[in-house]
Amino acid sequence: MAQSIETVTAYIETVEPNWRIAYQQVLDVVSQNLPAGFELTMQYGMPTFVVPLSVFPEGYLNRGDEPLPFISLGATKRQVALYHMGLMGNEAVRSWFQEAYQEQVSTKLNMGKSCLRFTNPKRIPYELIGELVTKITLEEWLQQYQHYQKKKKNY
Repeated sequence: MAQSIETVTAYIETVEPNWRIAYQQVLDVVSQNLPAGFELTMQYGMPTFVVPLSVFPEGYLNRGDEPLPFISLGATKRQVALYHMGLMGNEAVRSWFQEAYQEQVSTKLNMGKSCLRFTNPKRIPYELIGELVTKITLEEWLQQYQHYQKKKKNY
């Protein structure tokens, strides 16, 4: 996927065939459960749900031409990855997800600061992902992001 992919549909077509259905299902679950206001676009080479510039004109890192990302979905030959920026600074949601995952899924959680990696297409907890994305509204994400930016400035 070295070439520039400009649409979500084009990105999905590049996903490995054995991952494409799972990837599409994760994308659908996120789309159907995400609180109102986020917009799906291509950002950083993958489908990303963003806070539109019409809502937050400052944009990501005060770049007025780049919307604030919230959730991105990537795929490689070996995994589907969900990058949920809200997990980074929201310990309550992060802890809730870790506990819920442990209770509901038999495989070990593969999680970074904001990245959830799913390496088996048959063991993706779609319902849990759907519940996760309802936990932070657009307004809450903006507050969380702005709080982090102010905190960062003070260092």
